Amino acid sequence: MDETSSGTETATEVEQSPAEVEAEEEREAIDAMAVGAPAELLVDSLGEYLRAWGQRIRSGDSGALPIVVGLVVIVIFFQVERSQFLSSLNIVNLLVQAAVFVLLGAAEIYALVLSEIDLSVGYVAAVAGFVIAELIAPPVNLPWWLGILGGFGVAAAIGLLQGSLITRLHVPSFVVTLAGLLFFEGIMIELANIDKTAVGGVIGISSSSPVYKLVNSNMSPALGWILLVVVIGLFALVSITRAARRRAQGLSAPPLSITLVTIGVAAIGGILLVFVCNRNRGLLITLKGVPWVIPFVGVVLLLWSVLLGRTKLGRYIYAIGANPEAARRAGINVAWIRTFGFMFCSLTAGMAGLVYESRLGSMATDIDGGSLVLYAVAAAVIGGASLFGGRGKPIHALLGGILIAAVFNGLGLMGISAAGQDIATAIVLLVAAAVDALVRRRGSAIV
Repeated sequence: MDETSSGTETATEVEQSPAEVEAEEEREAIDAMAVGAPAELLVDSLGEYLRAWGQRIRSGDSGALPIVVGLVVIVIFFQVERSQFLSSLNIVNLLVQAAVFVLLGAAEIYALVLSEIDLSVGYVAAVAGFVIAELIAPPVNLPWWLGILGGFGVAAAIGLLQGSLITRLHVPSFVVTLAGLLFFEGIMIELANIDKTAVGGVIGISSSSPVYKLVNSNMSPALGWILLVVVIGLFALVSITRAARRRAQGLSAPPLSITLVTIGVAAIGGILLVFVCNRNRGLLITLKGVPWVIPFVGVVLLLWSVLLGRTKLGRYIYAIGANPEAARRAGINVAWIRTFGFMFCSLTAGMAGLVYESRLGSMATDIDGGSLVLYAVAAAVIGGASLFGGRGKPIHALLGGILIAAVFNGLGLMGISAAGQDIATAIVLLVAAAVDALVRRRGSAIV
């Protein structure tokens, strides 16, 4: 009887197709490399969730908590020093200032997760900005959306080229992207020289163009509230149904009370944002409404969060960043995934270039791409992305970008010079990197 049973099992194994066997082995390997589900996702009540969350923090996995606490402290400090810091006018200005830092940080996230670095994102943003400006301005006069697609396409092509050099020729990303920083700075200057309409290396953008209005125009107050209701409604629907579906399938999911609290916190944050933006912040004229750049950045972060957290490509990127050799043995095409990572990095930098030129209403060769790449790395690392690879989310770029903008904005209100602002940003970056190193060391010691 035992022999028959054994023979049946062997026959079943033989009947599996090679593709099925390979797929099963790949799933097992990826699961082995993935970080285990947080303990708080396996509990059934709010109290158990909070205890598990506290245990995770004590074990060294503090997540975004340090940056949130640091941001609160910085806001309180600047508000005490300058009472206008939390005025509606200044808050909106701060969010607009943060947009470029956030997008550049989100670009750098792709490289950092892969345990790489991209030093060219500042001038990639500049090249994309110049391409967009030249395509929509005379004498080309393409529709604004075609100009944007052209600029984004050039940025993505740059990432594809640099990623190919890194993965195919095995040249370190530091060297390739450092060369890219210098090369694309030259390309940017040549683009300005070729365009005869560029006066002093500056290409202006018409104030009637949607490219200009992205930052310098606001949605109506009513539209802001309607959009908020739709977004929160969709977020609630997706969160509740996804958690319920995972529970039904026997998978880890947070308790319903935590899901409702998360939805409530998101709703409160959205309400405060729209309320502040809808207050009159004009001095001589009425100025109300949410700037269009805020939902634009939000959509980009949402798409990249889904890409990294919910798709096979995103899981592969994290797996490669955590352990490239294990990822290769699991059957992942490491070279192509890394190349795609650099392509998305440059594409996001191109989006930052669009926001940069929209805010200024022009594109000029005096853009300091070298400083921008430093702020990109700072935004990602300060927000919580790891310098050692395998950890980082677009939300980290959001937190880091807002913190950098808050430091610049607050010190500017206090009359601190640009040198002082750079020193303060450097100190914040060092503290964030030190916290990251200490958290990793503590986690390793506990394990």
